[in-house]
Amino acid sequence: MRNTFADTFYEAGKKDARLAVIVADISPAGSIQKFREDFPDRFINTGVAEQIMIGMCAGMALRGLRPFAYTIATFTLFRPYEFVRNDLCYHSLPVTIVGIGGGVTYSTLGATHHAMEDVALAGAIPNMSIIAPCDPAETRAATLWCTEQTRGPVYLRLGKAGEPDFTSKAPDPWEFGKLRYLKNGHDVCILSYGPIIKVAASLAERFEQAGKSVSLVSVHTLKPLDREGIAAALAAHKQVVVIEESVPRGGLAGLVKETAWDCRAVCKLDTFTLRDEFIHNYGSHNDLLAAHGLDLNTISAKLGLT
Repeated sequence: MRNTFADTFYEAGKKDARLAVIVADISPAGSIQKFREDFPDRFINTGVAEQIMIGMCAGMALRGLRPFAYTIATFTLFRPYEFVRNDLCYHSLPVTIVGIGGGVTYSTLGATHHAMEDVALAGAIPNMSIIAPCDPAETRAATLWCTEQTRGPVYLRLGKAGEPDFTSKAPDPWEFGKLRYLKNGHDVCILSYGPIIKVAASLAERFEQAGKSVSLVSVHTLKPLDREGIAAALAAHKQVVVIEESVPRGGLAGLVKETAWDCRAVCKLDTFTLRDEFIHNYGSHNDLLAAHGLDLNTISAKLGLT
């Protein structure tokens, strides 16, 4: 996803001189280096000064530029949170905050680099939109949308690297603010977003092996959430499963439960999230997901598929 973002941003930057990228003590991946070389006046590294990164983006947006703040998710959002709220969201400025490694992607770097709460924090601020693509193709579509949008600040939550393709055969196109069905079924609907959709896709296969017809849905836009689409999914399936790499409060799981209550849904509803705790476990990304109960085998067992 990082490389796809970088390549897409570079392509857009060649056509739009307003686009700029501000980083905070990070070496951006892929073509961002080429962007830096070809457009040095539109690339700024503030060093370990994330508040300045966000404040600078605000000032640049007020002057008509289209800045992107880019670094590891905990540092684009957590450390400068007050500046994100007051400088960007209060004024509804068209600045994109690119958070690399949402959830526990940066597993081996420890809790300081785990963005478990990012969706909840970003979603709590008025005027903030949240996009979390599930694969490189959705990353490209989301990035291009961000380069052109004028509605206000966006938190673009990306994975790190190595995400497979999930959308090339999707019946639905990518559209901001709308659910995207990656496959259609009528028994079970699995709602997910971001790289954790790989677990959702594997779970869909297990349901199918058990004789179920399965819908797999990318909820790439978390705010504004497509509540009508969620309600329709709840009404059209006997069982709905939510899988997200985020804390249990303030994310998709809770929003789906709210919608289910509001629309008086009668389907079976199961949600799987990161635990509401700091788990002192060292290991790979998959190790951390397993420790949180977000691995395929644990989820399958809880759903009676093993």
